[in-house]
Amino acid sequence: MFIIYEFFGLILLLFSPIIIFIRILLGKEDLYRFKEKFCVFSKKSILSGTVWIHGASVGEILSVIPIIKKLEQNKRIKKILVTSSTTSSSLVFSNFKFKKTIHQFFPIDISFLTKIFINYWKPKLAIFVDSEIWPNMYKNLNKKKIPIILLNARITKKTFKRWQYFPNFSKNIFEKITLALPQNNETLKFLKILGTKKIKFAGNLKYFGERKKLLNNSLKNKFSKKITWCAASTHKDEEFFIGKVHRKLKSKKKNLLTIIIPRHINRKYEIINNLNQIGLKTELHSTSKKLKKNTDIYLVDTYGEANKFYELSKITFLGGSLISHGGQNPLEAAREGNYIIHGPNIDNFKEVYELLKKLKIATKVNTVKKMNNIVLKKINYKQQKIVNKRLNYEGIKILNKNLHEINNYI
Repeated sequence: MFIIYEFFGLILLLFSPIIIFIRILLGKEDLYRFKEKFCVFSKKSILSGTVWIHGASVGEILSVIPIIKKLEQNKRIKKILVTSSTTSSSLVFSNFKFKKTIHQFFPIDISFLTKIFINYWKPKLAIFVDSEIWPNMYKNLNKKKIPIILLNARITKKTFKRWQYFPNFSKNIFEKITLALPQNNETLKFLKILGTKKIKFAGNLKYFGERKKLLNNSLKNKFSKKITWCAASTHKDEEFFIGKVHRKLKSKKKNLLTIIIPRHINRKYEIINNLNQIGLKTELHSTSKKLKKNTDIYLVDTYGEANKFYELSKITFLGGSLISHGGQNPLEAAREGNYIIHGPNIDNFKEVYELLKKLKIATKVNTVKKMNNIVLKKINYKQQKIVNKRLNYEGIKILNKNLHEINNYI
């Protein structure tokens, strides 16, 4: 099966110049750094002592920032290499100023490229975040006897079924994981079946988060005359749904402003066009200096600023949940005191939403009418202090447990 996987990988490599060119045009690839995916590195390696952490995109990278901050204080670690696959994640990572930590893009998972990557960076430990399973990389790390930790591990039912189509191939990959730290009980069960030998339940790292007052006075004054609410991490079609909700809400709340923070900002003009079709005026965060009186939608087309807008809001809809995506992380918005609205598809954060529902700060919706009613009811919501205490307690406990396990391999 590795031969077939490698064959398809080589075909991908053959067509990669065309794919990369199209992705650059779409704003999904970094024009100056895409070569890193082919192991043409832009940063220098050191001889030894590097801890390598890989997360696919923004959510995964943000979830390990607290881990990185703690590891930077460890004198046994000379360098921390962080890799990801998306331009958005590299932009978000650039907002953090680390002394030992650098960022590169993850290479295409072809055997010879993964060998070049490993030989160049010489990691003493490889940490993969969430559901990042890469057959060739795992195989070549294993050959070099480099420990592999699957941190904040998450295997969905859908992904598990796919791996089960190739049981021998799956076992060959999953048994190479030195230690898996699953974020939920479902993943723990799936990892056992797939062949991972050492598993320790650790909980979801995304529970941890430090509240920081990021909202400046100019932004606060800009929205002072508006009633605001957020729709965050939205995906295709969800913005149109939110637009319909806004249109309905406007009849009751004349000075309402809906803030939309899309998951992928390269879709901003597509979103504006869709909202224009239903008569809504949209303003971009990147070009807006003074808020126009007739603005309906304020579209945040920058990365890493969501918390500022959660501070402005009392209620947030979390995207990826009205479509078949599995939902996005609601904890940042909840931590900032927002009441959470979500759609029916939340498998990615099932246990998180269960806690939020116990705390009575989350509601499921699937129609414009229901979302309209919840927003009207909760627009002046004020979160109880006990909510933040509970989230902080869970977060610190989970962070320390994961750090303890990682430190055993450093």
